[in-house]
Amino acid sequence: MCSILFDGTRVHCANLGDSRTLKVKIFAQNDNNVQKINMVCKPLSIDHKCELEDEANRIKEMGGVIDTFYDEDGDHEPIGPQRVWVKGENFPGLAMSRSLGDAVAHTVGVSSIPEVKSYLVGVDDKFIVIGSDGVWEFLTNENIAEIVFPFYKLNQPETAANEIVR
Repeated sequence: MCSILFDGTRVHCANLGDSRTLKVKIFAQNDNNVQKINMVCKPLSIDHKCELEDEANRIKEMGGVIDTFYDEDGDHEPIGPQRVWVKGENFPGLAMSRSLGDAVAHTVGVSSIPEVKSYLVGVDDKFIVIGSDGVWEFLTNENIAEIVFPFYKLNQPETAANEIVR
């Protein structure tokens, strides 16, 4: 979950879980009399994954276990991302280290406290994209910027969102 607040010169981003907020700066640069558009992507939040050292330490200190799913075909191969488990149990299996409203996961160190960061907003900062893990799992920050940019120029945010989904 991500939320943002603008106060004129700054953007404040509160995040917990595996959603991400991305700020995209766009500026023109002249190379041999040819104007080139540059995009610089800056994540305003981090994905709260179990593998992050501080997140993992908190979970382990609270008695949680971090591991993945395993196939049941006998070869015990790992499947998917690292997840948080109650020791000796097959729940909750949460693939993030922070979440809202998961009472069982909170007992084993999953936090409901968002991480809040503030950033200056400059004249070249043109748009912000907030997306869930389903977006960032398949598209890079740069992919997102390239998809959104043409729709930003046309002031069509909904069409940009539909294109990301597509």
